[in-house]
Amino acid sequence: MVAVDRGRYTVIVDTQEITAMRARELGRKSVVVGDDVRLVGDISGQPGSLARIVRVEERRSVLTRTADDDDSTAEGRLERVVVANADQLVIVSALADPPPRTGFIDRCLVAAYAADIEPLLCLTKADLAGASELLDYYAELEVPHILLSPDADLEPLRDRLSDLVSVFVGHSGVGKSTLVNRLIPTAGRAVGVVSAIGKGRHTSTSAVALPLPFGRDSWIVDTPGVRSFGLAHVSADDVLHGFPDLVEGSTQCPPNCEHLADDCKLDAWVAAGHADVRRLESFRRLLTSRDQTST
Repeated sequence: MVAVDRGRYTVIVDTQEITAMRARELGRKSVVVGDDVRLVGDISGQPGSLARIVRVEERRSVLTRTADDDDSTAEGRLERVVVANADQLVIVSALADPPPRTGFIDRCLVAAYAADIEPLLCLTKADLAGASELLDYYAELEVPHILLSPDADLEPLRDRLSDLVSVFVGHSGVGKSTLVNRLIPTAGRAVGVVSAIGKGRHTSTSAVALPLPFGRDSWIVDTPGVRSFGLAHVSADDVLHGFPDLVEGSTQCPPNCEHLADDCKLDAWVAAGHADVRRLESFRRLLTSRDQTST
């Protein structure tokens, strides 16, 4: 399923675009971009035709955010699925105009680890500022990265995207839509500008999956420019999954350890030389980022 628009779903069947609606028997089960679905009814793809989605196949990965406070219910803040079945989260951040925001990147990394998908840091506008300080900040996380300027060769990025479903996320104004248009010249994604106060203006309004013209089953899921990425649903163990060198040490922690208090045994694990102290610092920085309300 590649797009959702006012209750209508666009599904690709053998390269044919089919318009569909949710069947009543699905109940409250969500259908999101990236889902593999079963259709019945008119699947001709002719103008005016309408099929029905009767089944959502099991998802191999789920990228989720916690809804903002204004979407809360009496039971708490809701979890919303952003994209299903993604392999990679491409975090697009400009090195200048607007400057990089480590809080946003941290929270995206938490979301990637929680969803069990690989992160890729894509740094744009490398012609305007250096990347060494930012890359040093994330060195212990071993996050792969790509540096891009307006005229840069995109082949290294294409190699990273080939044969995968990659979700692009980033603040408005970082060049995400421009990058998508360079990768897919027919995409026609709207491109915005950065305001005088250094914040991008939102241009994309909904997530859409776009096939890449290289590789096999290579897709980009372009998401709207975001300013918040709620992570209240993410547990400490979800984040720990991204730090395999700390996992064994965590087995010595007390039950339900949040790994931030004095009784956490990871400090002793690191002191014994089993992991780099900077890895533990990075892990705890990501844990702390879950509790922030903005990015």
